[in-house]
Amino acid sequence: MMLAYLLARAGVDTVVLEKHADFLRDFRGDTVHPSTLTILDELGLLREFLRRPHQKLTRLVGDIGGRRLTIADFSRLKTKCRYVAFMPQWDFLDFLAEKCRAFPHFHLQMQTEVTGLLEEGEKIVGVRARTDRGPVEVRAQLTVGCDGRHSVVRECAGLKVRNLGAPIDVLWFRVGREQGAFDQTFTHVDGGHFLITLDRGDYWQCAYVIPKGGSEGVRKRGLEAFRREVVEAAPALREHIGDVKSWDDVKLLAVAVDRLERWARPGLLCIGDAAHAMSPVGGVGINLAIQDAVATANLLAGKLGRQEVTEGDLEAVRRRRLFPTRVTQAIQIQVQNRILVPVLGGRRRRIKPPLLLRILGSSPWLQRIPARIFGVGVRPEHVHSPQRAA
Repeated sequence: MMLAYLLARAGVDTVVLEKHADFLRDFRGDTVHPSTLTILDELGLLREFLRRPHQKLTRLVGDIGGRRLTIADFSRLKTKCRYVAFMPQWDFLDFLAEKCRAFPHFHLQMQTEVTGLLEEGEKIVGVRARTDRGPVEVRAQLTVGCDGRHSVVRECAGLKVRNLGAPIDVLWFRVGREQGAFDQTFTHVDGGHFLITLDRGDYWQCAYVIPKGGSEGVRKRGLEAFRREVVEAAPALREHIGDVKSWDDVKLLAVAVDRLERWARPGLLCIGDAAHAMSPVGGVGINLAIQDAVATANLLAGKLGRQEVTEGDLEAVRRRRLFPTRVTQAIQIQVQNRILVPVLGGRRRRIKPPLLLRILGSSPWLQRIPARIFGVGVRPEHVHSPQRAA
């Protein structure tokens, strides 16, 4: 949707296909980082975006082995918005779709599910899709796969995926929250438990990290045992843990960390999770995807308008975005292997915070470094794509 906004803004005829009738999916990736807020500001959309209901996080605070430590401080960033905004992703998508409709070159087709690619020789020239009115074909000089880690587009294109390994999965659920009844602790780590709590106003969005493939074992121990483990990790959730009434209230996120060896074929490009699935570590997935969209528009908008896009131009997008993707994934893998795996293997044993986290917790100056890495990114993109009058 962000790429469609940027291309339509540049006068490029753009069609977005969405298989559902609305955006009301439980995405869980609801963190809008300073890098994305900066892009919205550059587009003149920030003020209106922030009028929508959201929460702000200025510091990442962890309760690690019974010790409260600040891990990252976004208030020290040199950006206009020095915080992470939490907004349901369906609200963000609705906002972008509304702004896209100001451009005559934007077209959104809901209830249109891509089922295959149209090919002429070696070139992709569009997609086949299924709608409630029957099958359709959409032809285009460029098809962009933005359809996530289980991308139909990349599968149909036969693009090879390199799996980098993810030793964890995540169980997502909600627990009620009373105003002022709980502090801003973000991460709860101890005794084999790793729990993240995100302030969503009247409830906490909780992410309980488990070993890869461990969800069946959690279920076998029973719902009451699961609720007890959650309360052990964060005792302040005890009063409302009954909100988890059945396993239907607990959703599994099968974590994957991978990337395509090639992001493009003639006439086709993949970006976002379709090109590189990210770990939930740092909550950077949506923000890296938006950075991809900005880079794609910067590099291709003018050439799309002139119908001059070559395979080399598509490869330029991969070259531009590969470095930040590789660095971010490398950091995520280190956090997974060096912090999460040892914690999850130490059941019922109080842990001692790693030296690095103890140093971070005692140095406000150093807390800017993880805030910069996850809040702004390794190579932040800025809007340089052209703009035509609507």
